[in-house]
Amino acid sequence: MERKEFIKKFAYAGSILLTAPVIFSACSDGDEDLVPDDPNEPGNDLTIDLSSSAYADLGTIGGSVYENDIMIFRTSESSYLALSKICTHQGCTVAYSHENGDVLCPCHASRFSTSGNVLNGPATTSLKKYNVQKDGDILTIS
Repeated sequence: MERKEFIKKFAYAGSILLTAPVIFSACSDGDEDLVPDDPNEPGNDLTIDLSSSAYADLGTIGGSVYENDIMIFRTSESSYLALSKICTHQGCTVAYSHENGDVLCPCHASRFSTSGNVLNGPATTSLKKYNVQKDGDILTIS
């Protein structure tokens, strides 16, 4: 190998080594702070203040709200449920139907029970279900 060719290859390889960290860090999504904490992780409980106007829809039976990636809905005078709002088929946002007593995905018509189980596909995996505790006007979702 001639000296000129060696220097050219050495410079090329060196530039790759110097820029690799920048290139690979650009591949990360960079939204780590925007992803909501998983309430299933210890210490990451989500609290909902039912007296807040943001959650007024939970004041009536059949009402529902979205908080982060969780759908919270009121099923009776004293019962609240919380499920992942992300359909397990292709990631569309599901919606609760109090009239039908189920959760429907508008994209491909997957249906889920209020316990998150698949009633009909194309989804094959249940929605994640969260525990809900009520203490006065505060719901704690874990």
